[in-house]
Amino acid sequence: MSSLIPHKFHIPVLGLCFTIDTPVKVARYGISSVLSIIDDDLLEHMRSYHALKNGKIFLPIAASEHDGRAKRITAYLDLLQDIIDEQLIAMKNEPLVKGSELWKYFDMLPENAPIKLRFQSYGNTSDEAKRKIILDELKDSMVAGSIDVNIMAKVNRTRYDEQGNKLPDEFSDALSSLRGFAQSKLNSAVVISAGYNPKLYAYAAQFSDFYPDENGQLKKRIILKVSDYRSALIQGKILAQKGLWVSEFRIESGLNCGGHAFATEGLLMGPILQEFKEKRNVLKHTLMEICSQALSGKGFHPLSPDASQRITAQGGIGNVAEQNMLLDYFELDGTGWGSPFLLVPEATNVDDDTLQQLAHAKKSDYYLSNASPLGVPFNNFRKSTSEAQRVKRIDKNRPGSPCYQEYLVSNTEFTDQPICTASRKYQFLKINELNQMDLPEDVKRKKIAAIEEKDCLCEGLTASVRLKNEMYLPHKMSAVAICPGPNLAYFSGVFSLQEMIDHIYGRSNINNQLERKHMFMNELEQYVNYFFERVLGADEVNVKSAEKFRTHLIDGIAYYHRLLPEYAALLDGYENRLSAAEIVDKSAKKEPVCI
Repeated sequence: MSSLIPHKFHIPVLGLCFTIDTPVKVARYGISSVLSIIDDDLLEHMRSYHALKNGKIFLPIAASEHDGRAKRITAYLDLLQDIIDEQLIAMKNEPLVKGSELWKYFDMLPENAPIKLRFQSYGNTSDEAKRKIILDELKDSMVAGSIDVNIMAKVNRTRYDEQGNKLPDEFSDALSSLRGFAQSKLNSAVVISAGYNPKLYAYAAQFSDFYPDENGQLKKRIILKVSDYRSALIQGKILAQKGLWVSEFRIESGLNCGGHAFATEGLLMGPILQEFKEKRNVLKHTLMEICSQALSGKGFHPLSPDASQRITAQGGIGNVAEQNMLLDYFELDGTGWGSPFLLVPEATNVDDDTLQQLAHAKKSDYYLSNASPLGVPFNNFRKSTSEAQRVKRIDKNRPGSPCYQEYLVSNTEFTDQPICTASRKYQFLKINELNQMDLPEDVKRKKIAAIEEKDCLCEGLTASVRLKNEMYLPHKMSAVAICPGPNLAYFSGVFSLQEMIDHIYGRSNINNQLERKHMFMNELEQYVNYFFERVLGADEVNVKSAEKFRTHLIDGIAYYHRLLPEYAALLDGYENRLSAAEIVDKSAKKEPVCI
């Protein structure tokens, strides 16, 4: 199915709520998107909201019901599919005239898509018989975008019953999320991100939809979000050995992205993409051989000989020149445009106050924080109400947050069952412990500040959709956390879906007036800063790791120097052309060779 979708970009998962119903907003136009399925309470409220809005019967599913979490996820995903199916049917029944939804479907497509060219021929034909033939062809070619879901592999809290007894592994957060998706009617993909979880991979092998049918086709597909080629090969082999085919490797910049920033050891986006370009056929052949043997050994149908394995990339893309570079030079199958869509109310859920803050934000408002209880750097927004709430609580000598959802519990320093490092309970206990220790005052202040920087993401990353749609706010917690990537600094304003897509395909330019470096240079600068501040600036510097990081940065800069002649030629004719000399100058100023 994914190979039929005409658009060359997708909308990645944005936090817990910002793309929670994006498929309902954009899938009918052939645009694929990804939603988080970690918070089943939010999904249940969204199911109620959309059922009422679309005249559907809503039968509540209690969290306490047996396997209630997975059932809630399945029910919500099934509802999305039903709504989108109806939207597509209604669209096909519209006249193909300017201003109609049907017209909008074709008008937003990339100029070189075969279906777009056919659409243009419809407008250039006056013969009514020919127009009828073309119109029928156009309608037959229409497909909805994929309703893909995201599971963070490491967010896999163990669940307990009401008596405090540990439940079996399949009721943990990640595994029950996967079960909810696997049992849905969707023909789409699960995007597995944030590392390797052997239990999750093994569990996926229990569901028939992840295996080929009699025609060699997959109803449910697996997309792995990876940071480099080595990770793709290793994880791909693990899944292939179970007979599970990876339909797409989604490469994300380690730092020039939204949400959690899983930095590489200094490996830069350009060299990573080059390795995939050179080795993608080897990767596919290797995994196909392993997967085919595993399927045969299990007595399952074989994969179709032409089974696709897409390679896509996301993180920091800002204009058509970069979009085309990724597609043309690196031969990718598609790209992901995430943070800019936070400024598109037609596509995502950002409450009005936060939307206006983003629309008028300064570059310095976006920063890499330590706010996440996962202990992973987190892209944050200084003007968020969640950040203001965190500071206010500290000022009142009440740091930390009430912990209701408990998705990110992990710490057992003071308790038998894990608690969250952003919780009021943990921060009280940890700060009390530090106050009793004989530490220099400046050291103590630094350690306390690091504890108090943790923020509640479970509540903060779900508040915006509730505020925007005037929905129920659990525990009356309305502070909004939002996690744009640093690339959003180059977009100012509020945009329509048409305006954003026109920008992606080069039909217009909505970048603001800030001087914007090439996406590769933006990422390089972020990695250099990361190296100084977080690798060399760590309390205990791992010399071996630091040297490895430094070597990768130097190798990456050398790669960009070698790329210049070809890349400069590739950019001819594109807007926002970046000269070869500019890349050299920009990188040389930050070159870490002299460290």
